[in-house]
Amino acid sequence: MKKDSLLKLKLKLTKEKKDLEKVLSSFAKKDKKLPDDWDTKFPQFNGSLEESADEVEEFTNLLPLEAKLELQLLDVKRALKKVEMDSYGLCEKCGKKISEKRLKVLPEAKFCSRCANLL
Repeated sequence: MKKDSLLKLKLKLTKEKKDLEKVLSSFAKKDKKLPDDWDTKFPQFNGSLEESADEVEEFTNLLPLEAKLELQLLDVKRALKKVEMDSYGLCEKCGKKISEKRLKVLPEAKFCSRCANLL
């Protein structure tokens, strides 16, 4: 892969990491004991029973979003680590190069198109 393409993808990954952390921090906080784990903030019950029920419902709805964003963030961090280790852009299943076209669309891709379709 060309150095300028790699640099652009690294910048894209870095921005995506920042964006994911910003979204997560809007409703969750980093777990102090587990560095890559986030915990959705549990509501403080200060209002009526109805308001409290709404807050619990919102909390419950945010849990799957937190899990999805955490996984995305881990994939982005893993891709950034691969850039640093000069192993970025290689399929984790077959070891072949992931197409630059695929990486432009999904810079944190772990698999080439062929292997991704086999999953």
